[in-house]
Parts: sequence; C-alpha cells; structure tokens
Amino acid sequence: MNQQDHWDNVYQTKDSASVSWYAPSLETSLQLIQQLAPNPDAAILDIGSGAATLADDLLAAGYANVSLLDISAHALLITQQRLGVKAEQIRWLVGNVLEIDLPPNHYDVWHDRAVFHFLTEEADRQRYVQQVLRAVKPAGHVIMATFGEQGPKQCSGLDVMRYDATALHGEFGRSFRLLDSLTVNHQTPAGAVQQFLYCYCRVEH
Repeated sequence: MNQQDHWDNVYQTKDSASVSWYAPSLETSLQLIQQLAPNPDAAILDIGSGAATLADDLLAAGYANVSLLDISAHALLITQQRLGVKAEQIRWLVGNVLEIDLPPNHYDVWHDRAVFHFLTEEADRQRYVQQVLRAVKPAGHVIMATFGEQGPKQCSGLDVMRYDATALHGEFGRSFRLLDSLTVNHQTPAGAVQQFLYCYCRVEH
C-alpha cells in the first residue's frame, strides 16, 4: 500500500476524532502562528493538515490566507464538510509534500504537526527541507512538531523518527535560525500521553 492509499484508508475507516493525533484544538500551534505572524493576511501553509481543527481556529482568529496540504483527499474532504461555507476561504492542496509544486517564496508560515517524523529516510528529509527553502519567504517562519525523545516509535502502523531540539534543527541546517523549542504532552482520544517537540525557526536564506 502506497502512502496515499494508507492515509486514505485511515480516514475512510476511522472516525477522524478517534485517531491518536487528534486534538479538539491545536492550541500550541495556533499560539505560535499568532506569535510569529500576527498579520491576518499572512500566508500560512499547514502540512499534513488532514482532518485537524487548526483550520477552524485560524479562520476564527481572522486569518484570511490559509492553505491546507495533505496527501489524502479524503482527509481534506472531512475538513471541508466540517467547515461548510467557510471552506471557500481555504486553499486546498492534495499531494505529497515531497513532490508537490508549491509557489516559490510565498508563505510566511510553514506549519507541520506530525508529518516530518514519518520521514525515516535521509533523502526524503533532505527533499522536504528543499521544499521549505523554496516555498517560504526570506524571514518567514517554520513551525515543526514531531514526536519528542519520549514519544512513540510508531504511529498509524508506521515507523517514525523521534527528536530533541538539536537533532531536529540539525536536519534543517544553517538557513534556519532556531528561535525556540518546547515539549508538549498530547493526550490521545484513547487516554495515552504522547510527547511532542515543537521547534520554530526563521528562514534566513
């Protein structure tokens, strides 16, 4: 099963509010976006947005230039149906983040909660970083959330990488100035606790 089929199957067979990464509100992500890009016209790209509620929160906070990218069209359809007429305010992108053609120097904020840690091959991580460098404006910001050192070793049946701040920033390199990092304990719908690491950087290419 390829990646697209895997994630389509997840969202077709499971309640989107029951998957382990679900949260009623991604408060940490929203707070960081508001901190780094307070202008409501800021161009925000959410990587692997799936059926997450961040889009709802961004629209409620007044952001008017939001793009959602996911490899699963079915996941995005769930969000579209939940948003109703508000879905017209979002730009919807279906594709693999490693391959999709994104507009150059376009985004003020690149946000990724729980995609990068699925990239277990170094070549894929390098391709990902090149996509970020191409798509984010100079002096734009990157918010990355992966499993921390105490996080799970697998998610949705797939192996994942776990990071501390130094290792995660090291994947991105000198073109990214690390501003800060924090760990967040996420409680899954089933009641388990997963450690997430948030790092946020400024692009200085």
